[in-house]
Amino acid sequence: MKVSEFQRLIEDIYGDKDAARGTAGTYMWFAEEVGELSRALRRGDRAGLEGEFADVFAWLSTLASMHQIDLERVAADKYAEGCPRCSSTPCACAEPTPTHGTARGS
Repeated sequence: MKVSEFQRLIEDIYGDKDAARGTAGTYMWFAEEVGELSRALRRGDRAGLEGEFADVFAWLSTLASMHQIDLERVAADKYAEGCPRCSSTPCACAEPTPTHGTARGS
């Protein structure tokens, strides 16, 4: 399944509920799932990790859909040529400092 197909699937399953909840409520659910992923990472539980990664991806897809963002397109646009900052694969940038940020955050 392509990212765009997954995004449409999540829209079909949850789109009405997501629209009713709005961005703020949906973002809170997304943040909660990221917290659950963090716990699963600490525990190293493979089954838990797989489920939490799927949940985070689904909620991220929901947020993107709510703002008419095609995740597959924007990810390809930003990363198809390698690192957005240095254009290398693998990235050749120096490690970011707290005030410098990262290529993913720019």
